[in-house]
Amino acid sequence: MSGSTTFIFFKPFGVLSQFTSEAGHRTLAEFGPFPKDVYPAGRLDLDSEGLLVLTSDKSLQHHLTDPKYGHSRTYWVQVDRIPDETALTKLRSGLIIEGKKTLPCLAHLLEDSPILPDRPVPIRMRKNIPTAWLEITLREGRNRQVRKMTAAVGHPALRLVRVGIGTLLMGNMQPGEWRELTAIEIQTMLGNRQGSGGTGKLGD
Repeated sequence: MSGSTTFIFFKPFGVLSQFTSEAGHRTLAEFGPFPKDVYPAGRLDLDSEGLLVLTSDKSLQHHLTDPKYGHSRTYWVQVDRIPDETALTKLRSGLIIEGKKTLPCLAHLLEDSPILPDRPVPIRMRKNIPTAWLEITLREGRNRQVRKMTAAVGHPALRLVRVGIGTLLMGNMQPGEWRELTAIEIQTMLGNRQGSGGTGKLGD
C-alpha cells in the first residue's frame, strides 16, 4: 500500500461512478483533481448518491469489492408511504429478488427525516401520499438491490443515499466533496480481512 492514495467522495445525483464520459452524463472527472491512477472501488448508480471510495491501491480495491469480505453498506432510502412492521420484517429476513434470496439485513424506520442537501432534481411527491425514510444496512451488493427490495415490499424508493461503507461514514460531507483517508482509517477498514461471507460487488 506504500505510495497509494485513497479518498472518500460524496457522489452527487446524476453523476456516473467513473471517469470516462458515457451518453453525455456527468462523471467523476469534473471533481478532484484526483491522481490519474485512482479508480472507484465499487459503484453507485446514476440516480443514487453518497459515499464512494476512490483508490490507487489495487489490494484495497479488491478487499472492498470481493464478496468474501462482506463489508457492510448503509443506506438512507426515502420510500413511498410508511412501511409497517410486516414490510420491515420481510426486508430484514430476506426477499426473493430475480430468483435469488437476499441475505438478512438491518432495516428500520428513521424517526425524523435525515438532514441532507437538496437534490438537484426534486423528488416526485404525490398529493396525500406520505413518504418515510429507512436506514438499511446490507452485507451484499447486488445490482440496484435496495431499490428492488423496497419495491418488493410495496414501497418504491424515491431517493437513495449511501452513508456508510464498513467503518467509513459520510458525516457532514456535501455532494461533490472528497477527502483523503488517513492510514489509520484504512487500517481500521481492513480489520475484517478474514471475511464474513457477503455476496456481490460494492454497489447499490
